Amino acid sequence: MGLGFVTLLIVALAATGVQLRIIKVVSPEVGPVVVMLVVVLTYLASVRWIERRPVAEFSLPGAAGEMGTGLAIGFALFTTVMVILGVAGVYHFAGAGTTKGAATGLALAVMSGVFEEILFRGILFRASSRIVGTWGALLFTSALFGLAHLGNKGATLGSGMAIMLEAGILLGAAYAVTGRLWLPIGLHIAWNFTEGTIFGMSVSGNGIGDSGMLRGSLSGPPILTGGAFGPGSSVVAVAVCFMVAVYLLYRTVKSGLIEPAAWSKARADSAQLEAIP
Repeated sequence: MGLGFVTLLIVALAATGVQLRIIKVVSPEVGPVVVMLVVVLTYLASVRWIERRPVAEFSLPGAAGEMGTGLAIGFALFTTVMVILGVAGVYHFAGAGTTKGAATGLALAVMSGVFEEILFRGILFRASSRIVGTWGALLFTSALFGLAHLGNKGATLGSGMAIMLEAGILLGAAYAVTGRLWLPIGLHIAWNFTEGTIFGMSVSGNGIGDSGMLRGSLSGPPILTGGAFGPGSSVVAVAVCFMVAVYLLYRTVKSGLIEPAAWSKARADSAQLEAIP
């Protein structure tokens, strides 16, 4: 676990360093991709040479299927949220928008999806589950994920709670059910891209332009619109994502993939020793 947090520090420093160096010399479409590649290569190197273990969370067999499934789920989830808000009279569709900025939006979605999933699920979830088990790791990383977004523009305590219950639990469940990062990365990328670039909404308080591929606006109480933080903190988004998270956790339990806490394993080992004649 300690070596896992060494990896966390190295990856965070690498991401910060490369961002500070390339932000003024690389185009907005290329910069995020460079950061993402540096993060991935740094993570792989650290796991191999510091933790000295196989990088099972990035194993290739079945990766395309899990990534594709994640992309489809992420797109479907956010689209469902906007359809519900439209039916409720909160989202007002105004026609086709523009593809200008789509490349930048995709690059940012890929960077944030890969970087955040490596940090929160690949390192923090995986390492903490060794001590507090799957359920403890899910609560721990979800709370941290919500707290990490409190510094964003338009963030409130309510939006932090929404991110914790919605994205933190869902992405943690996506990692737990597969034990790999492809599904949560695909889900994260597709959600951000659909929210910001397709619908032109604020992504966790961060806008990427004046409009998306579709034009529309939100009006109504913040609990439905998400306020300045964006529809990602809407109670509709929380409900939709939480239901899918519950299903993924159900699959995790049925597959016997729940890791017990360290003290539970210790008691089980002790009981086995006592049972030996």
